[in-house]
Amino acid sequence: MTEKMTSQLAMDLEDKYGAHNYHPLPVVLSKGKGARVWNVEGKEYFDFLSAYSAVNQGHCHPRIINAMIDQAQTLTLTSRAFFNDVLGVYEKFVTSFFGYDKVLPMNSGAEGDETALKLCRKWAYEKKGVPENQAKIIVCDGNFHGRTITVISMSTDPDSRNGFGPFTPGFITIPYNDLDALAEALKDPNVAGFLVEPIQGEAGVFVPDEGYLKKAYDLCKAKNVLFIADEVQTGIARTGKLLACDHENVKPDILILGKALSGGVYPVSAVLADDEIMLTIKPGEHGSTFGGNPIAAKVAIAALEVVRDENLADRAEALGKIFRDEMRAIDSEMIELVRGKGLLNAIVIRPKNGKTAWDVCVKMAENGVLAKPTHGDIIRFAPPLVISEEELREAIERIKKSILFFE
Repeated sequence: MTEKMTSQLAMDLEDKYGAHNYHPLPVVLSKGKGARVWNVEGKEYFDFLSAYSAVNQGHCHPRIINAMIDQAQTLTLTSRAFFNDVLGVYEKFVTSFFGYDKVLPMNSGAEGDETALKLCRKWAYEKKGVPENQAKIIVCDGNFHGRTITVISMSTDPDSRNGFGPFTPGFITIPYNDLDALAEALKDPNVAGFLVEPIQGEAGVFVPDEGYLKKAYDLCKAKNVLFIADEVQTGIARTGKLLACDHENVKPDILILGKALSGGVYPVSAVLADDEIMLTIKPGEHGSTFGGNPIAAKVAIAALEVVRDENLADRAEALGKIFRDEMRAIDSEMIELVRGKGLLNAIVIRPKNGKTAWDVCVKMAENGVLAKPTHGDIIRFAPPLVISEEELREAIERIKKSILFFE
C-alpha cells in the first residue's frame, strides 16, 4: 500500500474490511508514550481510557517492552505439550505476588472468566458434592465479564445477548449491591459460586456500598460457596489498591486477572486459586495453546514489577481523590454525579439541549483528552497510573473546558 496513511483512510479501511462490532470515536492513534497518545497527523492527547485499564503502567513502558523483546528473540511459543524455562518462574512469582497456591494462565479476560466458571463447577461436583450438571453460579445485573456465549448467558445487556441464543444454563441473576438478594439466592444448596466485579466498570463505574464485598464474602463462606472476583478491569492497582477487593480485606477463592497484567503490550490473563480448587482440573480438561507462553510470562513479571516498584496503587489513590474533587467542583448542570475509586472514575452526564455524553467526549477529543461513553449517559475516566499530577491537572482543565462549552 503506497497511499499515505491519514486518519480518514485508516477509518475507511476498517469500515470496509473489518467487522462492524465496535463504534469508536473518530480518532486514529499511531503512537503512545506514558499517559499520552498521538494520532496519525501528530495531534497529542491524554489517554483517559487506558485501553479499558489494560495500560495502567502507561503506553510502551520500557521495562515491559524490553522484557517482551528479549524473550521474543529467544523463544516465543512451545505450547503446553512441553515445559519451558520461563513459565515456572512466572508461576512462582505471580502466586507469591497475590498469595495463592496455583495459577492457571490464559490470554484474554473472557478466557479467564470461562476458566473460573469451569473451576467453580468442577469444585462443586468433586468437593462440595453438588449433583452432576446441577451446579449454579450467582451473577449480578449489569455485569460485564466478556462476550463469549457462556459469558453473555449471564449478561443483562441486550446488545450483548440479542440474537445470540440459545444460552448456557446454570446462572442465577441478582441485583448488584444487594446483600438480601444474595442471601436468598444462597439458600439453594446447588449454588457453587458467586461471580462478582468489585466495581462494575462497563456498567459505568458502579461502586457498591462500603462493606458490600466483605459481607458478600462472609455470606458465601457460611454456605460453602466460592467467592469469585473478576478483577480484570479493577485489578493491578487501578482502584488505589493492588486489588479492589483489598479495600475490604477480602481474599477471593478464585481471582481473575487480565488487561494490565501485561501492561497492555500482550494478551495475558490468569486465574488464581488454592490447591483444593485448582487441582480439581486434571490434564486434558482445560488449556490454551498460547496460555502461559514464554513471552506472556516474562511480560507479566515485568508488568507486575513496575506496579510494585513505581508504587502505582498509592499514586492511583492520591490522584483519584484530586480528580473527583475537581470534577465535583465544576459548575455545570450536565454533571449529575461523580463516582469512582482510585483512578477508575465516571461522570453521569445529564443531557442538555440535545447534547449527550457522546458530544462531550467528541469535544474532549478536540481539546486533547480521550475518553469514551458507556451506557449512553456515562463517561468513564481511567488514565494510565503513571500520569503525573501536573499532567492530571492539565487534563482536568481540558475536561472542564469541554463540559463548560455546552453551558
